[in-house]
Amino acid sequence: MRFYYDSIYWIILIPVLLLSLYAQIQVSSSFRRYSRERNRRGVTGAQAAYAVLKAHGVHDVAIRPCRGELTDHYDPRDNAIYLSEPVYNAATVAAVGVAAHEAGHAVQYAVGYGPVRLRTAIIPVTQFGSKFAFVALMLGLVLYSQPMFGLGIILFGVTTLFQLVTLPVEFDASARALGTIDGTGLLEGEERRGAKKVLTAAALTYVAALLMSLVQLLRYLLIFAGRDNRRR
Repeated sequence: MRFYYDSIYWIILIPVLLLSLYAQIQVSSSFRRYSRERNRRGVTGAQAAYAVLKAHGVHDVAIRPCRGELTDHYDPRDNAIYLSEPVYNAATVAAVGVAAHEAGHAVQYAVGYGPVRLRTAIIPVTQFGSKFAFVALMLGLVLYSQPMFGLGIILFGVTTLFQLVTLPVEFDASARALGTIDGTGLLEGEERRGAKKVLTAAALTYVAALLMSLVQLLRYLLIFAGRDNRRR
């Protein structure tokens, strides 16, 4: 029975690992490629983020530079968009796409987008789960305690739920970004398609992360079921 469970796990895990590797390669290569292509209008990342906010009537969000590459994010705690060095002052296709996406997140918070509100609400539970899920799982294994192992599964499941809720948040932010890019003419033709490729590659990393989390959750459930069967 143990061999059967392990076989199921590896049969599912290998394709997910390959997808994760492919997603990382795609996001890095597409970002590098379109970071070398200057957009015709000379719009920088910071200007693109401002344009998205303005188009949605959002005027109280700060736009600030941050260090690193692909470190761009919106922080609701101080209501600010942080754009990395290759994005903030860069007038490239990739910079416009990434900055517009982060501005899309700011718009989500401004309009009270449902999934982003749900994700915010479960953050404290998710943080607790990410810290103690592994501890509970290990204690459950070492002490051979099904209740403790079950608690670890529940805590890990909360983090998986967070990743699941993150998907519509990311997809919606990209949709808002591309919609504004089209409506304002920030990018056109091949430039717009390039920005979409960058955002699609980034979205794929979230899909891969969710699948990996689901595979691990399945692994824990199979272990739990196997241990439960042996006790009977």
